[in-house]
Amino acid sequence: MAGSPTVANLITQRLVVGVGELAVSNAVAVTISTYALGSCVGVVAYDPAARAGGILHLMLPDSALSPGKAAAKPAMFADTGVPAFFRGMAGIRAERSRTRIFLAGGACVLSGPDNFRIGERNAEAVNKMLAVYGCSVVGRELGGTVNRTLHLNVGTGALTMKLPDRTVEYLLA
Repeated sequence: MAGSPTVANLITQRLVVGVGELAVSNAVAVTISTYALGSCVGVVAYDPAARAGGILHLMLPDSALSPGKAAAKPAMFADTGVPAFFRGMAGIRAERSRTRIFLAGGACVLSGPDNFRIGERNAEAVNKMLAVYGCSVVGRELGGTVNRTLHLNVGTGALTMKLPDRTVEYLLA
């Protein structure tokens, strides 16, 4: 019957990652999503052997701006969010040496000049933290002037990135 739900649709779960949050999963029926990455940076990690993945949606580069906020919400900042993200990934048996990283966001979405360069600084801070952890990035869609939305299918490692004018598919498996 047209329009009837399939079994796969009934058991599929979506985890939504808000600004300054992260989510990890090794449940194959889960899709992890984050919406409207502007100057924020989305860090997507996927370990194909463990079939485990996650998304970090960080907002600012440096927790020194607000140590109290960083203690309460470490995922808000690059320097505290990346370590928390990798701890979460390790908790679901993902190994950093096998993990494939994709970065998106870091845009300048203001209509005028961005004297603070938040998007650019976020991207720089994430790249610095990933270098500290010895991680290589397999793909990136950083900068520009548009928002991006990400959907990671944990079961397959398929990453869908939606931009205002197109949708792009990546396979992290």
